[in-house]
Amino acid sequence: MEKKLLNSPQHSDENQDAVIAEMFLKNALLEFKRENIRKEIDQTLQNGDKELFLKLTEELKMIS
Repeated sequence: MEKKLLNSPQHSDENQDAVIAEMFLKNALLEFKRENIRKEIDQTLQNGDKELFLKLTEELKMIS
């Protein structure tokens, strides 16, 4: 059985992989939220709902 030491390069690589995976997932989730808000904004424009449109555009600004 292979032993892994805390200061070994493998441990660092595993941490780096975890950080990269977390960044990727956060970015994917953020893009998913943006796309959903954009779709909702399009729907509010079709419905003429100015109040919801303004709310959603502010929300989009906050996450962009």
